[in-house]
Amino acid sequence: MIPRDFIDELLARVDLVDVVGKRLKLKKSGANYFACCPFHGEKTPSFSVSPARQFYHCFGCGAHGTAITFLMEYEGLGFVEAVEALAAETGMQVPRAQGTLSAAEAAQQKSERQLLLEAHAKAADFYRRSLERSPKARAYLEQRGILPATAERFGLGYAPPEWQALSAVFPHYGEPLLEKAGLVIANPDSGKRYDRFRDRLIFPIHDRQGKIIAFGGRSLDGGEPKYLNSPETPLFEKGRTLYGLALARDGIREAGFALVTEGYVDVIMLAQHGLTNAVAALGTATTGEHVRTLLALTDHVVFCFDGDEAGRRAAWRALENSLEALKDDSRLRFVFLPPEHDPDSFVRANGADAFRALIADAAKPLTTYLFDELTRDEDLHTAEGRARLAHLAKPLIAKIRAPMLRLQLEKELADRTGLAIETLHEWIPPAEAAPPSSPRAAPPRRARPPARRAPLPLAALLLRLLIAHPLLAARLPVELLPLDEPEPEWRACAALIDAIEVGTLDASATPAILVEHFRSSEHGEAFSRHAAALLEETHSWEDAESTLNDVVHTLRRRRLEREIDSLIALGRQRKLTPEETLRIGELLREKARLTPVGTLGTLPAPQPP
Repeated sequence: MIPRDFIDELLARVDLVDVVGKRLKLKKSGANYFACCPFHGEKTPSFSVSPARQFYHCFGCGAHGTAITFLMEYEGLGFVEAVEALAAETGMQVPRAQGTLSAAEAAQQKSERQLLLEAHAKAADFYRRSLERSPKARAYLEQRGILPATAERFGLGYAPPEWQALSAVFPHYGEPLLEKAGLVIANPDSGKRYDRFRDRLIFPIHDRQGKIIAFGGRSLDGGEPKYLNSPETPLFEKGRTLYGLALARDGIREAGFALVTEGYVDVIMLAQHGLTNAVAALGTATTGEHVRTLLALTDHVVFCFDGDEAGRRAAWRALENSLEALKDDSRLRFVFLPPEHDPDSFVRANGADAFRALIADAAKPLTTYLFDELTRDEDLHTAEGRARLAHLAKPLIAKIRAPMLRLQLEKELADRTGLAIETLHEWIPPAEAAPPSSPRAAPPRRARPPARRAPLPLAALLLRLLIAHPLLAARLPVELLPLDEPEPEWRACAALIDAIEVGTLDASATPAILVEHFRSSEHGEAFSRHAAALLEETHSWEDAESTLNDVVHTLRRRRLEREIDSLIALGRQRKLTPEETLRIGELLREKARLTPVGTLGTLPAPQPP
């Protein structure tokens, strides 16, 4: 767990304009910067970045957040990964709250991960240098049509045939870390150690941040297995890792979809021909986690498989494993190459334009592919065939959590079987609830029409004031807040006042710091929503002071009225005591003295982008 005060300090040091500007082309307009939103398709820039508030907001689709949120959404990172990436850009070291681990254990765990990453980086450098010295490996690349620049871009290397070649760069070859990294294997009987990869072309495998976490090796002499991957380690899980993803992010956004293939060389050759949006699973079927990772970057995924029986089996497994991860705005398509080709051979033989045309013309939507496969051996002219179709489709549709997509598949099944959709809806069990997950990137959004603006409730107005100007919190007596009322903003205001009063938050904190400080609390949604709304409003410190005075005046008046009403209600039940009667008089006089000091909530109207 990362301490909150570190996140506050990180956001105080970082400049959101720099973070976004490294990834999008920003143009200054007034006090803010604008770009075309990366989270939904648009031609007119409506994505606003505020250097003053350190917050971004899209006027088209509503995407909003801090520098951390931006990295999560733009790069498909989890919360911790985004903090680590941002800290690396800022030159800060991420500390860890110890939790149940002792300080020594936490330090050991952290250093072990770093040591594993360093070991992989050192091995990758050795393999690259070995490739330069190996005529055999370079000849293989030339035979496969892989250009030197492409090999360099993907960091390809060569593992020499010697049993302990890595000892040249790891003097302590017997240390347990190398075995834990999957770089060496220890014979369980003799205890002798040897390199896992020998006489193989090496493909470094990266995490989403571009760090090497594993390797794949291709045999050069016909030895088995043809392909060999690193084992699963503390850094590497096959079911969560996609080959080429770190290099494909920009290509996915430019193309508008992710292309999933079956092999390393497919990804490499497609990229060499300008198709830079391809990734591949790593010796395993495409998993739901793979699909979730891709849907964090794009709402459109195309699976490209060989046209042989093995390719069709792999495609069907990909479909089955994808269903739980789908959203209502997800698009999955499936395309099959001619039986004699894989993506590598097809693009070399026919070129990139032919490959693009194949996807455009032959890729089947998920629904079409699903029902084509289910009905391939069924005769829907018979009752038995229709019943069997319903039987086969039931467990697949039951996996789908996206309500509209599920409804459309039920409707399609109803049309094909002649059954009533109501019958199918009752017959097919509901999908299991999604497992809890750490914060991660939201899927791409659709542009939304502008909402009609209702008058701002007092609680919302006050929270926005305090987010924009936390220095005002010291002027607001927390006892005035009606914390028993239902609006969550009252309690969010109280939490902010308390945090500043006890010193866990600085009164000069930006909206971005406030949002991240309260992210995991019950107030997180309120802070995020109202910080985003502030980017649609412009008001000065003088406006804020005046409005706060009005809010305080109104809260005092409401508190007096509540006490007066309570005493009057009590007087209807029994005779008031002399002290209670005197108190009513004091309250009425105090209320009369509370003359209006301004017009409540007169913040200037939101300015269009």
